[in-house]
Amino acid sequence: MKSISIIIPAHNEEKNVPLIHKELQKVFRPLADRYFFNIFFVNDGSTDGTMAEIEKLAASDQNVKYIDFSRNFGKELATTAALNNCPGDACIMLDADLQHPIELIPKFLKKWEEGCEVVVGIRKNNKSVGVLKKIGSKLFYKIINQIAEVKTIPNATDFRLLDRVVIDEFSRFTETNRMTRALIDWLGFKRGYIHFDANDRIYGDASYSFWKLFKLALNSFVSLSLLPLKLAGNLGILITLVSGLAGFYIFLGKYLFHWRFASTFSDSENLAILILFLVGIILMSVGLLALYIANIHNEVINRPMYVIRKKRI
Repeated sequence: MKSISIIIPAHNEEKNVPLIHKELQKVFRPLADRYFFNIFFVNDGSTDGTMAEIEKLAASDQNVKYIDFSRNFGKELATTAALNNCPGDACIMLDADLQHPIELIPKFLKKWEEGCEVVVGIRKNNKSVGVLKKIGSKLFYKIINQIAEVKTIPNATDFRLLDRVVIDEFSRFTETNRMTRALIDWLGFKRGYIHFDANDRIYGDASYSFWKLFKLALNSFVSLSLLPLKLAGNLGILITLVSGLAGFYIFLGKYLFHWRFASTFSDSENLAILILFLVGIILMSVGLLALYIANIHNEVINRPMYVIRKKRI
């Protein structure tokens, strides 16, 4: 029998944890003759009774494993901790809010048995997502696919199956600012795809606010591409050439040939426009450099990505 770990990061999902465990048991029963399943929860610093519910399940079900973080480290690192510690021949990542339709697990396993080493869930529709998030998502994928060396499929989710070889290779990553699905895409491997409509969240609110998603997108741009950094340098060169030519034109037209248009600019106006323009470019370039320096700083100080209070593996 092949062993499968079901990875579920959870932050303030007290009411959803028992529900997803119950629903998973229904899916597991018809597959029990071929697969052995572990349910691997990661409590990401919940402030409600999420951990108590997980421990209650672990006491009654020996196949329930868990990691309990010392504080909230975020979904990406919760998923990383599970991937670094999960047993089995493969794993399937799920959200705890039941928006990922777990009845599709047999289809993921079938794709895996056919030879796919990564099976990705592609969201077709999600009624609970607002207009602002939908626009932001489309914009993110459009930009990231223009600047990153590896293409990311729009609406790809964390609902995916990974073969053991992919899990082991993923565990070699050391960067702290990470987007799990983008790193998995970077690894390559043979992939399959399953399209689905997202379910409505039953209890609680989504942990990923708009600003958290924005921060994740920004970190992804910086970690997956050097184009923003190169853009700052190239923009500086372009501005230097343009401002140099403009200054040369005004100098010739005003002081040598007395062209009417060039003569309309006073010396103070010329200087003010030039200074404001160049200061804006410098600040933008410094901001881009700061993002990369911050990433370098986080990697150099070499703090642990997460801290585990207790675990049952």
